[in-house]
Amino acid sequence: MSSTSHTSTHHTSTIGSIGAPSRRNTELGLLVFAVVIPVFAYANVGLALNDEVPAGLLGYGLGLGLLAGIGHLAVRKFAPYADPLMLPLATLLNGLGLVAIWRLDQSELLQSINQAGSAAPRQLLYTAMGLALFIVVLIFLKDHRVLQRYTYISMVSALVLLLLPLVPGLGKNIYGAKIWISVAGFTIQPGEFAKIALAVFFAGYLMVKRDALALASRRFMGLYLPRGRDLGPILVVWVMSILILVFETDLGTSLLFFGMFVIMLYVATERTSWIVFGLLMSAVGAVGVASFEPHIQQRVDAWLDPMREYTLSRAGVDGHSEQAMQALWAFGSGGTMGTGWGQGHSELIRFAANSDFILATFGEELGLAGVMAILLIYALIVERGMRTALAARDPFGKLLAVGLSGAFALQVFVVAGGVMGLIPLTGMTMPFLASGGSSVIANWALIGILIRISDTARRPAPTPAPNPDAEMTQVVRPS
Repeated sequence: MSSTSHTSTHHTSTIGSIGAPSRRNTELGLLVFAVVIPVFAYANVGLALNDEVPAGLLGYGLGLGLLAGIGHLAVRKFAPYADPLMLPLATLLNGLGLVAIWRLDQSELLQSINQAGSAAPRQLLYTAMGLALFIVVLIFLKDHRVLQRYTYISMVSALVLLLLPLVPGLGKNIYGAKIWISVAGFTIQPGEFAKIALAVFFAGYLMVKRDALALASRRFMGLYLPRGRDLGPILVVWVMSILILVFETDLGTSLLFFGMFVIMLYVATERTSWIVFGLLMSAVGAVGVASFEPHIQQRVDAWLDPMREYTLSRAGVDGHSEQAMQALWAFGSGGTMGTGWGQGHSELIRFAANSDFILATFGEELGLAGVMAILLIYALIVERGMRTALAARDPFGKLLAVGLSGAFALQVFVVAGGVMGLIPLTGMTMPFLASGGSSVIANWALIGILIRISDTARRPAPTPAPNPDAEMTQVVRPS
């Protein structure tokens, strides 16, 4: 009897120290599916367009499989207890995005306006760069709490990144928005990297100021407002987001930036009044800017009456766009189950077909069911990020995971909402799906940081070493 109880205790202590499930084999199994599904889709596109399996199928499958495999080995080595779903979900989205971009590359219409032809190989290169950065994050960021030391450096670097597009000679105005810079023939969108730096700054700042923002407050019209000196940074953030909106005419980054701060503020202080306050401030700012900024006004017009914009654009009137209406037609012709891979006409959206409006391609060719599946994959990534925040043992890790997941969720909402006509268009790119190097590289870095936080959060606590003093005390204690 005594020997049995002895073995069972021994078994439990082993589980506590070594045997906690790392879920790496689960991740590997899911990764196989995440590679096979896009390869199957790629074959489908080729059969639909040319009645034959595309010649590059093997190369594409091996390329995606190799990248996913390297990513998995890096997680297995450097973050063994990390969440098993994030890497497969990101790989699946990235793979499907590559298929949709290659499908649009085959369009003669897009080739005639130099908007397609080589976008897919370039996107595969960006994916490789993104995964390289993902591995760099896992290797060098051994503990996410190190980032807390760089709270104010992160703020300065984010500001520099956001202001770069305004530098004469460096900034580039593409289709009305000044959010790109041109370096050595490449166009880079610094705002994509700024969101990560801002999440680090907000997490560090709110961790220190959390109590002051939650407790020291005065009541105004049913809302709790903090003291002036604590409200200062919030107003600075608000003014910065308005300035981005005015000078870069970029509604998306402005919304993302301020929205992420409000979400983190709400999580840090647990006060609903912040959500109301944030929504009011962003509405006031957006309406104010839209009233005098023609580019933003045009996007609002296209949202309110896409058919009128389409007609005016077709009539050759400058300053009008037909894309919003074309996207709605793409969704409409897809119906519930879609026309099938490669059998839609989303190239009629023209220059933005493979970037801003790539969701319309999925909507037409995979239908409502396909779009719902894609949004569900995004929702799962956000859910795993939020679960990581709940599991994190330190307040900085919690806030950082919430900030990064919130930024990701906001970006998906802002882009999908714009393409579907729910809100005005913003010109941001759909994470992992759309063509664009900055977006893919920055989002892989974001996933890398979330995986690092989840590894720290899920790592089992080591079994405490036996304390000889405690045993001595027991022996000496009188009966």
